[in-house]
Amino acid sequence: MMGASSHSLRWLGLSAIMLIVDQLTKIWVAGSFTLYQSRPVTSFFNLVYVHNYGAAFSFLSRQGGWQRWLFSLLAVAVSLFLIGLLKRMRRSQPFTAAGYALIISGALGNVIDRFVHGYVIDFLDFYWDHYHWPAFNIADSCICVGAALLIWDSLTQPSKSSGERS
Repeated sequence: MMGASSHSLRWLGLSAIMLIVDQLTKIWVAGSFTLYQSRPVTSFFNLVYVHNYGAAFSFLSRQGGWQRWLFSLLAVAVSLFLIGLLKRMRRSQPFTAAGYALIISGALGNVIDRFVHGYVIDFLDFYWDHYHWPAFNIADSCICVGAALLIWDSLTQPSKSSGERS
């Protein structure tokens, strides 16, 4: 059992790497841009510096500040829960382990912003014509990719009860 646990916890290295990438990109953006400044990169992508006081896509961003603590508490609780799941995971679940690791890094990356700044730094701006997707960051990307890996794994792994028919 200890071997499986230490193997699974190695995935936290992925969490640490992505957390560092997230924080370094946010430091770079905050130091290189003025608030709301935008720099075109391609015909469908800009770098833009914005503050997000809410959750994903600015959900609850205008609620007076209580949401900062709620989202931080929720992110820490989810991260601790996923670390517990990761600790008990089998070696044969790399997509699930990577998914958990990415979600942990994304959740903690945004918690750090909320504690340090009181808001999350977003800077990735994708658009089509005049429609802009809400700006987001590396942490948000990790959460989305992690969730996609969990969905993929659940759809492609044989069901535990697939051999059982009633």
